[in-house]
Amino acid sequence: MIRLGTPRDLTAATSVYRRASLSNAGDRDNLLAHPEYLILGPEGLAEGRTHVAEEDGTVVGFATWAEAIGTAELEDLFVDPDYMRRGIATALVNRIAEVLRARGAEHLEVTANPHALGFYRTAGFIDCGFAETEFGAGYRMVLAIS
Repeated sequence: MIRLGTPRDLTAATSVYRRASLSNAGDRDNLLAHPEYLILGPEGLAEGRTHVAEEDGTVVGFATWAEAIGTAELEDLFVDPDYMRRGIATALVNRIAEVLRARGAEHLEVTANPHALGFYRTAGFIDCGFAETEFGAGYRMVLAIS
């Protein structure tokens, strides 16, 4: 089930964020060296910009969107490693796309971690450039949602 997250979901979402982030061996050492990057801020949940995926009452994934200067951005997309490859991330992207489409957005953009490129391409995102991140270059991608 995908639903709008609430501030009560912060602890569960933080656990998913940390487990999912550390599940990628390519990022693990950098993240452990900078534990401040493993802290999920409460803003998305508090502002109604985060949707969570639940299975049997447990939060197993979440996605957060943001708008800046006319751009709709997929800010976060994380699924607990024990629940990956079950369509949860795709369902979360679809829900965020629905929300943003209703708000008049035509595209959803993301800065993709290189290890997630396959997922984003399969979900319909196309490459549109690069962006510098704290840990090196990320891929800018865009999904038509109109």
